[in-house]
Amino acid sequence: MNKYKFKHIILFSMNLIEMFCLTALFSVVWFNYYGYINNKPIYYKNGNILIFLMYTVLILVFFVLYDGFRIATLTTTNIIYSQTIAMIMVNVLAYVIISLLAYRMQNAVPMILLCLMQISIIFIFTMLSKSVYDYIYPPRKVLMIYGGNSSVNTLIAKMFSRRDRYIIAATLKTTNLSVVKEKIKNYEAVVLCDVTGDFRNSVISYCFKKSIRVYLTPTVEDILLKGSSDISTFDTPLLLIKGKNLSFEQRVVKRLSDIIISLIGIILTSPIMIVTAILIKSYDGGPALFKQVRSTLDGKEFSIYKFRSMITDAEADGKARFASVNDDRITPIGNVIRRFRIDELPQLFNILKGDMAVVGPRPERPEIINELLKEMPEFSYRMKVKAGLTGYAQVIGRYNTTLGDKLKMDLMYIENYSLYMDLKIIMLTIKILFMKESTEGVSEENSVFKTESQK
Repeated sequence: MNKYKFKHIILFSMNLIEMFCLTALFSVVWFNYYGYINNKPIYYKNGNILIFLMYTVLILVFFVLYDGFRIATLTTTNIIYSQTIAMIMVNVLAYVIISLLAYRMQNAVPMILLCLMQISIIFIFTMLSKSVYDYIYPPRKVLMIYGGNSSVNTLIAKMFSRRDRYIIAATLKTTNLSVVKEKIKNYEAVVLCDVTGDFRNSVISYCFKKSIRVYLTPTVEDILLKGSSDISTFDTPLLLIKGKNLSFEQRVVKRLSDIIISLIGIILTSPIMIVTAILIKSYDGGPALFKQVRSTLDGKEFSIYKFRSMITDAEADGKARFASVNDDRITPIGNVIRRFRIDELPQLFNILKGDMAVVGPRPERPEIINELLKEMPEFSYRMKVKAGLTGYAQVIGRYNTTLGDKLKMDLMYIENYSLYMDLKIIMLTIKILFMKESTEGVSEENSVFKTESQK
């Protein structure tokens, strides 16, 4: 019997039990602290059920937005962190709703205590669920088949860090299909890295026939194909790759949401921006802000605004380069504001002006783009949409994610754009603000700007 066909039922059951426990805790707090006004109940039976249903729906929405249900793919720490952030959001929103129902601000202490108890439940339940899942579905033994050597070691290292999901039992560098067929029999899955053309298609076909899982590193063309549309005007299937940016309707909705979000962001973060500007100015007397030319939609250049996080003569030699890990050009104040992305806040004014969007590929300097195009001509594809304050590559990638992989993530966003995807990226941006690895500079091996000794 194939136990994997029950995986979704098991995951659904565990998630349902957890949501019930979290809602049950809220019901206790509701009945004891918030369900009454002047010793009279706000609602009776049906009304209380509606409140609990609303709370459960909020948990479901925020857990989905923060990937809190992805027990099968995320690490235990990431699941706990995602669910904790989600529950904080749920309880803040629930507190606002409760205060509106009561026509006055309510005592926040019970909600804070509720949140702490729920975090304990999340920790216990996640550890238990992960243990049960890993016991039923141990990591798969996979065969790594690769063609080139450029990225295979990086991929092996990343998969090795997730030994709870994958065990790379063997590696094979070959394009001989008969050898591959003989080897595949002994493994539960195959990983294809840097293999292209007929050989890759043959391996995929063979594995599909034998019901063997295939993981592969996609090419840019694969991503464009994935974002294509089905055409069924006659009885020969066609896939349409439009090769265009967002539709007129999508651009209108995206621009309206950018204006609303940037205005709200400017109002809410203005105290933080004022204090930051004062601290930067007081530290070394230099300007608090700096402008830099960046490229956005269709290569159009604009001046981006940022809080200065480096010394005033950070690029005195006139050479453009990325910030690197442990970059000595970054000031002490700069380390703090970069850590929490405060240095990016002035870009809210760029968004309001229309230079940028809230979500999109990060804008790069024209001279950096020119260098990148020499190695990756496809890098220009990411400029089919406006540059963004945050993006898919920023919330999924890390500081040491290769530029090629970041390009693919940006194209995944462009090819699969939706308002929901924008919302999810914005919510995930809040999550990564407290993840150190997402705010560090690039490592030397991932930068195209190397000294002669590094080339």
